[in-house]
Amino acid sequence: MQKKPLPELLCPAGSPEALDAAIEGGADAVYLGAALFNARMNAHNFGGDALRSAVLRAHAYGVKVYLTLNTLISDRETEAFLETAREAARIGVDALIVADLGGASMIHRAIPTLELHASTQMAVHNTLAAPMIRELGFTRTVIARETPARDVAAAVKASSLEIEAFIHGALCVSHSGLCLFSSLVGGRSGNRGECAQPCRLPYSASGEQKPSYPLSLKDLSLAMHVPALIDAGVTSLKIEGRMKSPEYVRDTARIWRRLLDERRAATPKEMQELSAIFSRGGLTDGYWTERIGHKMLGIRSDSDKEASRTLTSFQGITRRIPLDLFAVMKRGEPTALTVSDGTDSVTVLGDIPEEARTAPLTRETLGRSLTKLGGTVYTARSFSALCDDGLMLPISRLNELRRRAIAAWETRKPQKEHTLLSYVPKKPTEARQPMRTACFYDASQIPDEARTYFDRIFLPLSKAEAGIDGVVLPPVIFDHEIPEIREQLHRARELGIRLALVGNLGHILLAKEYGFTLMGDLRLNVTNSETVAALESQGIQTCLLSPELTVPQARDIGGNTAITVYGRIPLMTLEKCVIREVADCDVCGKGQAKLCDRRGTSFPVLREWKHRNVIYNSLPTCMSDRLGVLRSAGLSAQHFIFSTETREEVARVIRAFREERALPFPVRRI
Repeated sequence: MQKKPLPELLCPAGSPEALDAAIEGGADAVYLGAALFNARMNAHNFGGDALRSAVLRAHAYGVKVYLTLNTLISDRETEAFLETAREAARIGVDALIVADLGGASMIHRAIPTLELHASTQMAVHNTLAAPMIRELGFTRTVIARETPARDVAAAVKASSLEIEAFIHGALCVSHSGLCLFSSLVGGRSGNRGECAQPCRLPYSASGEQKPSYPLSLKDLSLAMHVPALIDAGVTSLKIEGRMKSPEYVRDTARIWRRLLDERRAATPKEMQELSAIFSRGGLTDGYWTERIGHKMLGIRSDSDKEASRTLTSFQGITRRIPLDLFAVMKRGEPTALTVSDGTDSVTVLGDIPEEARTAPLTRETLGRSLTKLGGTVYTARSFSALCDDGLMLPISRLNELRRRAIAAWETRKPQKEHTLLSYVPKKPTEARQPMRTACFYDASQIPDEARTYFDRIFLPLSKAEAGIDGVVLPPVIFDHEIPEIREQLHRARELGIRLALVGNLGHILLAKEYGFTLMGDLRLNVTNSETVAALESQGIQTCLLSPELTVPQARDIGGNTAITVYGRIPLMTLEKCVIREVADCDVCGKGQAKLCDRRGTSFPVLREWKHRNVIYNSLPTCMSDRLGVLRSAGLSAQHFIFSTETREEVARVIRAFREERALPFPVRRI
């Protein structure tokens, strides 16, 4: 029986030293960031000539380089974003990892030959996203970390895209791309590469009891599941860690390289080694195995830190790159030296040899001079020469020829020449329509006046009932959950519901299949006009803009777009139930759970479909007394989110907006 090909081992490179460490550890590919537009802005990254040098160095070892352009962008940043992509193509980057839909659409139109990988920030967790992602130019998707083994295998079989999976490193407790905690609470956007990691802080169920760490997960490791990963046919296995040390990168990569080459699971001793390199109280495979519970939690203890300090310091690359050298020395002709790796080659010309007076150069003496590569990362695999008798050149000139040949080899052109086209902006065709829409967590919250005030009323799909206009699809739907969602969509259609609010690319086809008119939820992270146009091309008629935008930024985005003018913004979507960590399960369906931080700020936690949790902001956004500002900006489409409000409180909000007056409690402004 023929063995399945080994997946690519993809390692982080947050600095030039970490890049060398990844190469030393046996990486097949590395991912790294440029100076802008990457989700780890606090890493050292690779600006200017450093990126070119990194690509040349990695390619010399046969290692691919993927550049992370995985932040959201505004309309004013599109030109700079695209120029960064163009420069990456000119340098020879093998692929771009992109999170912004509009940004991906731009790059694909301007550089159609450059590979695009859909970042984990796009929250791809089922195979239904593949057709749209492929249409935008993506060849690979980084599947959500929370995806269980059975759905990863299903994605590989069903998807026309390559599947890349995280297999080791830090876990965000929120589904990637669905976390606004750091942004809206701390002013540091994870979608802009500045996450302050509020999930690693202590919280309690009330401000009085002893706080714990209910949001801090152990680091991921699937080292016990290497055979299953290979059998599933996953294209690329990704180690997290662009903020980690070179020692972490080298040692983690080295163990994973060994496991892959030997096609086996890690032993208990190797798991201990991986944990000692870096962990938060151990490692977890809870999402992969679907054993999601308290044992997944962990914090970085003093003993964890001490174990990491014992790592052997990284002193640089010891691996050498084998090269073939071929010299030609003939009378009356410049001496030539060709360097080759069996695929590519370069040739440089030197001085014309002289007639030897005493000791002519032989093939052996010529080889001794031209194969002295000890001060480089190369080693001479072979040497051959065509050499006329009776000739000589000074050793200094031969050394210079060798140095120039190696320099030419290192600076040779990228293996792939890309097609660079002019960029023509794609604008949405629809115009903004005045409208008021509202999402309710439960039908019991809807007062009579809501029926006349709002143009469209939405309820969660699982709570759909006759008389409402639309349903909200769950933010996460794994492949094995799709049959149940299909049943719920069919039921909603029978109830006469015709609208669907979708917050994930993988849900668009599902809702369209049942004939729903589509509205894009804020979880689609719309921050520019190109993204609106891309979603519009997929049948979405109205888009909710990202709550991270300011009024001027929202004003400048075209298309039929709306902003959230009232409501607690969902900060995190959790696969692991946090309610069980801070409260009894009997509060789960009552909407009474909350997290309190160290300052006593309280964040409501509501149950989502399938026991997932959503953490909501402590303060509701409210623009009831600033509607004139919104009208001046042309922001005529308004969206409301009602999560923890009672029926009476909803009525009070509606009255405040009718009268354009402030609510009598603290709120957040746009």
